[in-house]
This record gives sequence, structure tokens and C-alpha cells, in this order.
Amino acid sequence: MQVVILAGGQATRLRPLTDKVPKSLVEIGEKPFLEYQLDFLKKAGIKDVVLCVGHLGEQIERYFGDGSKFGVNLRYSYEKERLLGTAGALKNAEQLLGDEFFVMYGDSYLFLDFAAVMSYFEKMNKLGLMVVYKNYDRYDESNVVIEGNLVKQYSKKDRAEGMVHIDYGASILRKQALELVPQNQAYSLEGLFDQLIEQKKLLAYEVDERFYQIGSPEGLEEFRRYISQRGVLQ
Repeated sequence: MQVVILAGGQATRLRPLTDKVPKSLVEIGEKPFLEYQLDFLKKAGIKDVVLCVGHLGEQIERYFGDGSKFGVNLRYSYEKERLLGTAGALKNAEQLLGDEFFVMYGDSYLFLDFAAVMSYFEKMNKLGLMVVYKNYDRYDESNVVIEGNLVKQYSKKDRAEGMVHIDYGASILRKQALELVPQNQAYSLEGLFDQLIEQKKLLAYEVDERFYQIGSPEGLEEFRRYISQRGVLQ
């Protein structure tokens, strides 16, 4: 299995902490956040990791190198001239991608059985899958409506009836789906998902364990507490 981590954003909500350090290198318990992500991928048996980097991305490559010290194989896709958005970053990395791959956000810490999700996806003739969690606005605003085994609506801006689930921070795409993304243009995953939803080709896979995220100061502090408590338990 292959995982792409989207780690190219400017992390404006964490400023001034991220003025000179990319979000992936923000330290929690004396380790950068990305190291926690790579650790749970390694434990899941995933070693093929592509990092889509942009803002201060060279710092990430300097720290993690080829990933061998962390038990994974890292390759980098740089957005050199300008930021291309989440889907645009995947299009930019297209030559590094397999026929199907997981996509994760660079600020998400998840509890996910990757093999089970991929097995489900491979049984279905769809272009994409979004992992969702029944959130009820607890950990962030819910943004997904599901119907049966499909995502019916996804929006980070517009509320809708039945919007109790949230994008868990992981999805699967077939490489074919990137044909819907314009070349060398800024384009979001939300835009790509909208197209897949319209074509009824975006599966929903529900999980029942919460996620953590460091995209906001509140989320970062909550993850710090989680890591501190986990250390005590261990």
C-alpha cells in the first residue's frame, strides 16, 4: 500500500509557530508531528510514503531524508513555483503514484486499519473512498452527508441536513481520478470530491474511533495532552 501525505500548506492558523517551521516539524513531546504519523504507518505495515511539500518543505526533507531511519521509504513532490492546493498537489506528484493510494492530511493523527479499508475499496468499482466519522460537531464542524455506502455531500463551508459525519482525514483514490484535476492549476480535494460525488463514485467508510489534528492551536494542545497521557500509560 502507498500513502500520500499532504504537507505543503502554510499552516496560517498556527502562526507565529509556523512562520519559520513547517507544520510537519512542530514538536510534540520532543518529536516532530510527522514522526508520529510515520510511526503509525510503519506499524500498519506501510513503507511506501510520498510527501507533497511546499511551504518550507526543504526542512522536512533535511530532517527525514529518505525515511530509512524511520522504517519507511520517503519520496518528495515539491510545489516549487506556487501552492497548487490539495488535489493539485496530487496531480503534481502523479509520476510517483501507484494505481491506487491513500491520501492523508499532514496535520491528522488517525486510528485506522488501512488493510481493511483498502480491502473494502478494492471490492468496489469506484474511483475514490472517504473515511468518515460520526462526529456531531464534536471535534470540528461536521462536513459530510452519507447515503448508503456513498458520500452524498461534502462541504467545509455549507451546512446541510443530515451532516453529522466528518472527513476523518484519510481517503483512497485511483490514479484515474486525477484525470479530473486540471494540470498546473490550484485545485482542492473538495473540488475533486464534488466531481466524484456527482458521478456517484465516492465511497464512504465509517470508523468509530476519534481522530486528532494539529491544524489549530486547540487541536495541537489536545494532541499534546494525548501524547503526554499516553506516555504515562506506557
